[in-house]
Amino acid sequence: MMASVHSPSRGCIDIRDVTVSFSQNGASLDAVSGISLKVEPGEFVSIVGPSGCGKSTLLNIVAGFLSPTRGEASVDGAAIRGPGADRGVVFQQYSLFPWLRVRENVEFGLKMQGMCSSERQSKARTLLGLAGLLAFENHYPDQLSGGMKQRVGIVRALATGPQVLLMDEPFGALDAQTRVVMQEILTNMWQQLRLSVLFITHDIEESIFLSDKVYVMTARPGRIKAEIPIPLPRPRTAEMTSSPTFVAIQQQLKALIREESLAAMGGELADGGLGRDWHLGSEGVRAAL
Repeated sequence: MMASVHSPSRGCIDIRDVTVSFSQNGASLDAVSGISLKVEPGEFVSIVGPSGCGKSTLLNIVAGFLSPTRGEASVDGAAIRGPGADRGVVFQQYSLFPWLRVRENVEFGLKMQGMCSSERQSKARTLLGLAGLLAFENHYPDQLSGGMKQRVGIVRALATGPQVLLMDEPFGALDAQTRVVMQEILTNMWQQLRLSVLFITHDIEESIFLSDKVYVMTARPGRIKAEIPIPLPRPRTAEMTSSPTFVAIQQQLKALIREESLAAMGGELADGGLGRDWHLGSEGVRAAL
């Protein structure tokens, strides 16, 4: 952590013994089961796991979009009963208003809060400057690249001053090069603002690079399989991704998630049925048709 930035006292996310059940064909189906995890104030925490394990379900609970069947989630000791201004949310989709310019998109939430024009313009321009977007404040969203649109979305979520930022695969639609740049921009912004972040991703390298701690979930019903601290110093740099510590954590996470991915795909794959024993001979696929 940067010595010049004070430790935040707000933004503690506490998920305690949460289970979410859905009804399917008259039967109850658990999406997540008995999950407990914690994000300390100012901490950056990622959740990884196989597809369908319930990562987004957990984020939706903290956002207040979904209520747990059992257990409870809270922010700073207050039970979550619905969406609130203390939590900002960023999704994979670029949820910008196409008829508003960049700065107007960022100002929208502040305007809804009743902030005067000059104050919200000043705050929006400060955040756009932090994200490297001030030169584009008068552009419309369709004039921006995908990475720029997502930066505007992040800035808009930050503008209302949340204690917690919830991010669900925010860089999933970006190309590999843009994604790497966005990761560096996000970690730099986080170090300046020091709010709590709960980050959902399928990308193992991304989770390591960004996080103080990574939770690994099991196949459905999702449970916490492991809690992995990330002892890399900050600020994070691209060179760290080739360090022995980074590579060791990467291998550990890949092994954990592979086990769960095989379990999610079915017992026959877990037993080794990955197609290695099938041989079509010299005629190739025509022999099987």
